[in-house]
Amino acid sequence: MGHGGHHTGVQAPPLDRPTLRHRILSGEVLLGAWASLDSPISAEILARAGFDWVVVDLEHGAATEASLLAHLTAIEAGGAAAIVRPQSAERLRIGRALDLGAEGVVVPRLDTAEQAREAVTFLRYPPAGARGVALLTRGARLGTVGHGDVAGLNEGILGIVQVESRGALEAVDEIAAIDGVDVLFVGPADLSHALGVPGRFDDPAYQAALRRVVEACRRHGKAAGILLYDHPAYAPHLELGFTFMGLGADVSMVAQGARAALAAARSHLP
Repeated sequence: MGHGGHHTGVQAPPLDRPTLRHRILSGEVLLGAWASLDSPISAEILARAGFDWVVVDLEHGAATEASLLAHLTAIEAGGAAAIVRPQSAERLRIGRALDLGAEGVVVPRLDTAEQAREAVTFLRYPPAGARGVALLTRGARLGTVGHGDVAGLNEGILGIVQVESRGALEAVDEIAAIDGVDVLFVGPADLSHALGVPGRFDDPAYQAALRRVVEACRRHGKAAGILLYDHPAYAPHLELGFTFMGLGADVSMVAQGARAALAAARSHLP
């Protein structure tokens, strides 16, 4: 690294692909999956299947921060972008995910625009944010990026804020307007429960909420995201305007595949 007035380090080398953030904000439809099992192999299987992104779920999944690095490297080896949903929106939890190399963060359990505004500051180094500056971390390319060049790292981090409460829904337009919030991501189970229509995804109140999220994203040039488990639901949500769609989780795929295989075999028994 440089001293005094000298250059502070080398430029960040170009990535071999456009960043996920660039792609989603350009209007591309990106499909992903949730890694809920504590298995880097399972996470790599999802990546190699061709998903654009894979989320390691530390909020509800079985993985922990101790196993997170193995998951991130496995997803990258499989050719997908690695995203993390931390346990909470705390600065330390978000920072750990980024320092280990996450390309994006799904921020859970936010109810107000003020909370969202604070959370996205944890995604980026100063002056754009309040992320702790530790340039020997994997997320900062292990010392190959200088202090003067962290803006390039900031540009590559995808900020995803979940809309899963009445409060977040009420503030959705204000949240979408925040610089650094790139994707507003609906949590269908939590949002339907919050609206008093648990699991009733065809209910008019829930459908109106989805439209409200999409419209806020359109107004502010952001992307609307959602996690879906019902395959026939993909087309209607795409038509509605969702462009960042999770198509299930490894645990659901294993469970469904196991049941389907057993049912198919049993159907031939006398």
